[in-house]
Amino acid sequence: MTANTLFFIIITILIIKFIVDTILDALNAKHYNDALPEVLQDVYDDTEYKKSQQYKATNYKFGLITSTFSLLLTLAFLLFDGFEFVDNIARSFSNNNMIVALIFFGIIMIGSDIIMTPFYYYSTFVIEDKFGFNKTTVKIFILDKIKGWLMMAIVGGGLLALIIWFYQFAGSYFWLYALALIAVFSVFMNMFYSKLIVPLFNKQTPLDAGSLRDQIAAYAQTVGFKLDKIFVIDGSKRSTKANAYFSGFGSEKRVTLYDTLMNDLEEEEIVAVLAHEVGHYKKKHIIFNLFASILMTGLMLYILSLFISNPLLSNALGVETPSFHIGLIAFGLLYAPISEITGLIMNLFSRKFEYQADDYAKNTYKAEPLITSLKKLSKNSLSNLTPHPAYVFMHYSHPTLLERITNLRK
Repeated sequence: MTANTLFFIIITILIIKFIVDTILDALNAKHYNDALPEVLQDVYDDTEYKKSQQYKATNYKFGLITSTFSLLLTLAFLLFDGFEFVDNIARSFSNNNMIVALIFFGIIMIGSDIIMTPFYYYSTFVIEDKFGFNKTTVKIFILDKIKGWLMMAIVGGGLLALIIWFYQFAGSYFWLYALALIAVFSVFMNMFYSKLIVPLFNKQTPLDAGSLRDQIAAYAQTVGFKLDKIFVIDGSKRSTKANAYFSGFGSEKRVTLYDTLMNDLEEEEIVAVLAHEVGHYKKKHIIFNLFASILMTGLMLYILSLFISNPLLSNALGVETPSFHIGLIAFGLLYAPISEITGLIMNLFSRKFEYQADDYAKNTYKAEPLITSLKKLSKNSLSNLTPHPAYVFMHYSHPTLLERITNLRK
């Protein structure tokens, strides 16, 4: 195989992915105006349903513009040897391979983020604002960007430097050391993400004593679940959309409730949502997802180790001097189809796990408050209640609202 052949394979992968995603988006868009199933007709009134249809249509059109621009930018970068240009800039600063790689990825990551920032800005301050979701200020938007870049430089740069170091002394066996590093890092982040990272962006406060905390404590006791770390996060400073999530395990397990969730739902509904999250923990979904992620990362790193030393990877991107960082970019582009497949598999598991967590909440608490909470959350986020089945299969990590309600009422 020649470098030119590999180059055209990369181009083909990018174009096919764009075409498939565009077709799926178009199929999904055709269902925006479908009549709601009888069981969902109380989610929206006529005015709200029209608003949800407008929101979906607006996002669809904007998403098409964004994805087309992103594809054209990537193709132009490939066709006009953009990676070689950035590589030469990085090499002008140092002869050390590790430093060159860090500068290279810094330029690529921050540069692409800056180019896409107008799209993020428009989505936040025009679309989300128009439909009443945005609460982000320009100051928060800019600070989030800066904090994100710093996190990428410190955490991402540190991990990349260690992986390159592993490659320099272990050769093709570097993947074993890299996998061990990523496994430890993944477990650490799962344990302490809410304690170390979230406070950089949001304020978390323990749930106040009162009726809600008493109801949560009473439920937790009935299922033999020690839960003394319940936090409320100020999600309302960025958006009106609500959420809740479970993180950590062992002594570090905690539930985080968005303040918007507290405002949108009744106390009984919040306990039902919490019961669903406890279901994920009791069914060991968090541990499964963690180990599955590590396993898939190991697969990717092993395949990477077989090809990373081949100069064809760098040559395919127009770079004459082979290097780990250029090979990594080329490999990432070529690995995309496998990544799509593993993503589909994980979505299948995720949808199955959502049913199991719903069943747990139904059997240990009540089904009806979970149903009403799901309806309220869908309404308040103007969710698509009639998605195309193919789009659901390819992209949804959760069953549709109709599927979840049908399951809960069995």
